[in-house]
Order: sequence, then structure tokens, then C-alpha cells
Amino acid sequence: MGVEIYASGHRRYGYNVTDGVDAPHGISMCQGSVAETCYKEEASTTEVSIIGIDLAKNVFQAHGADAIGRRVFSKKLSRSQLLKLLSVFPPCLVAMEACSSVHYWGRRIAELGHEVRLIQPIYVKPFVKRQKNDAADAEAASRPTMRFVQVKSAEQQAAGMAFKTRDLFVRQKTQAINALRGHLAEYGVVAPQGAVHLKRLQAALADEEDTFPEAVKRHAELILDQIGDLQARIAQLDEEIAAASRADERAARLMTIPGVSPVTAAAILALAPDPAAFRRGRDFSAWMGLTPRQHSSGGIRAALRRQAPSSL
Repeated sequence: MGVEIYASGHRRYGYNVTDGVDAPHGISMCQGSVAETCYKEEASTTEVSIIGIDLAKNVFQAHGADAIGRRVFSKKLSRSQLLKLLSVFPPCLVAMEACSSVHYWGRRIAELGHEVRLIQPIYVKPFVKRQKNDAADAEAASRPTMRFVQVKSAEQQAAGMAFKTRDLFVRQKTQAINALRGHLAEYGVVAPQGAVHLKRLQAALADEEDTFPEAVKRHAELILDQIGDLQARIAQLDEEIAAASRADERAARLMTIPGVSPVTAAAILALAPDPAAFRRGRDFSAWMGLTPRQHSSGGIRAALRRQAPSSL
């Protein structure tokens, strides 16, 4: 195969048919309209219409394709190289899987003029042929019926962090209570599950008739102190969330719905997507998990499965 180099720097790859293997002697494989398929030029930035990016902590992978889905480039990049690469291309579609740090990169990439589309991993899975890669992300983003995750602003993420921090403290409190229940059960003190039964454990430790070893009482007091500290932090976050809800006009409208508390209203504003992304209220109900996800057969419906975060 011969190579011709043009003045523009592009290369043309053609077949040098002289041995009769690829074609009979004297007949060129690159004749007429067939010649257009026997060479290719190196990709330019103007050919790229969609870029799929696989995010990671330090090493990223970028996959560029043209308007009909042909691969134009595939590069491995560091964190510092990602924005430099995207700044070279004219505004195009950039697709990423909705994962950790994706909203930060979505904001930075949108500042360069690109259209950012975030895809839930469950929606990318049908496009995986053999292994998960950024080419599948780019293919999924090009589908006209695909549903995308909206890029959150820094303020939205800050509001959502309050709920995630609260959930962390609640899990830690539950873990501490269960640990205390398990330890005291070894000495015959049994209490039902739930934070409301914590006083029963405290009363058992304070009972002078129970002969707990001093080490058990000392370590149990440490766990109780930890539980009390977590309860105070949770109460503080509840007050901050409720105050933010009362100061927000949108939250005030949500609280007019029966059963919606200030915490629930603030959670919807912080964690739910823009209502404009849903065509009707039923779509939002399905996202919340109030309707079953259909993957059934034979008239048997599966259990409910929600798309919303666990905080909601």
C-alpha cells in the first residue's frame, strides 16, 4: 500500500497493485467512484460532531465521532489535558456517564460552548457490545429518544450536600445504636430495633442492680456520647434545611401540597431534576418510584423501583 502526502499535511492511503494478489495485473483497485473508499484523510477538528468522555480520578478517555458515527479519534488524557483538548474543537455534543464529579466537568465543558449531555449508566448499558467504554456513551447520546441528566449548578450541589451529610449522620447513628444493642445483648439486656428504644439501654446501664463490668459501662458511655453528638448534628441540619425552605418561594409553593414538609420541599428542589424535563406529572411519579418499572412478562408485574435518590 502506497502513501501520498499532500501539502496540507493530510495523507492519502492507496493500493499499489503490482503483484496480482489484491487485483489482476494492470487493474487498479482505486478506479472511478471506488477510489473514494480506498483512502482516508486524517481527521480534522471540524469533522467531530460528538465526543464521548469516560471520567475517572486521574486518567480520562475521549472518543470522537463524526455525524454518521464513524470514529475520528480516541485519546487517553490526564485531568489537566481534558479542557485543553476540548477547547480546540468547535462547539459540539459532549456525552458523559452520570457519575462522580460529572456535574463539575459538565459546567466547565459548557463554558467552552459545547452542549453537554449526561446519561444514566442504566441507559448506556443497552449500547454495550462487549465492554463498557466511552464509545458506547457517544452512541447513546446520539439517540433522539434518549433521556438525559441535567447538569447541576454549584448551588444545587451545595444544597444537596446538606441532605447527603444528614443521611450520613443518620446511618452512623443507626450503626452506633445497633452496636450498643449487640454489646449489651451479651449481658442479657435486649432492646427492640429503633432509636426510640435507646432509653431502655440507657436505663439498663444506669440500673445499680445490674452488675456490668466497669469496662462495659465505660465503653457504652462512649457510644452513647457519640449517639448524642450525632443527634445534635442531625437536629442542626434539620433547622438549616427548614430555614432554607421557608426562605424559598418555590419551596413555599411545594409545602402547600398536603404531606410535603419543609425538609421534603427542600429535598425536591435540591435533588430532583428540573420539572421541565418531565412531560407530565406521571413521569415525575415514575421517577420518584411511585409506579412499577416494567420488565415483566406473563402479566406479572415486578416490584417498585425508583430512579430518585434515596434521600427522596
